[in-house]
Amino acid sequence: MDYELKGRVALVTGGSEGIGKATATALSVEGARVVICARRPDVLEVAAEEIRKVTGGEVLAVPTDVSKPDQVANLIKTVNDTWGGVDVLVNNAGTASGKAFEDIGDEDWMADLDLKLFGWARTIRGVLPHMKEQRWGRIINLTALAGKTPGANSAPSSVSRAAGIALTKSLSKEVASDNILVNTVCIGLIKAGQHETKFKALVAQNPKLTLDEHYANMGKNVPLGRVGESAEAANLITFLASERASFITGVAINMDGGMSPVV
Repeated sequence: MDYELKGRVALVTGGSEGIGKATATALSVEGARVVICARRPDVLEVAAEEIRKVTGGEVLAVPTDVSKPDQVANLIKTVNDTWGGVDVLVNNAGTASGKAFEDIGDEDWMADLDLKLFGWARTIRGVLPHMKEQRWGRIINLTALAGKTPGANSAPSSVSRAAGIALTKSLSKEVASDNILVNTVCIGLIKAGQHETKFKALVAQNPKLTLDEHYANMGKNVPLGRVGESAEAANLITFLASERASFITGVAINMDGGMSPVV
């Protein structure tokens, strides 16, 4: 199936590992020119080179902390100067954070919102002029199941994810007349760096534990019986970025192996 992405410019934030890197790879396979950004320059450039080797495509790495307005402005200027603008934006940058409400200070709230909600707002503001001018665009925000079904001790992350879902719906109605589609993918248990960080902490208590066993234990709570692969999330995101999804906007799609209690 031709996704008609050849020559399109796709920006993937948090593109150095996990879902972001898998998505950048999938978009590059489809012929898109890909820009990846993340905070660690060394890790980012390694990821870019790996994607180039796999796909043979054009990949631009721009170190960026999306919680910093000046860095986002530099990112957008670099892309505009290099390739003329962004056609597909994948807002993937973010971390999972949650603790008891009474332990969350103002600085915790602001740090989480600055990275996620405000980070999305900054990148979206940067890419919209080009998308509106050409009357074509795709914006995919990566949120989480907790944005729909928050549990105890899930803030501030669940709150910023819920805000991201609301932003997606609101924006989709504003820019529909410009043929810009805005959707969000609500991520469940998908193999990613944050889970591997937790795994390292568990190994300190149980040295015999392997990463495969760790993911197998996590998968017991998923109806499909396993944790999802980053490439599976990337396949969905790439579809939403394509012409094949030309009548889909303003939706929040669960990517969770059936785990969420709500649709």
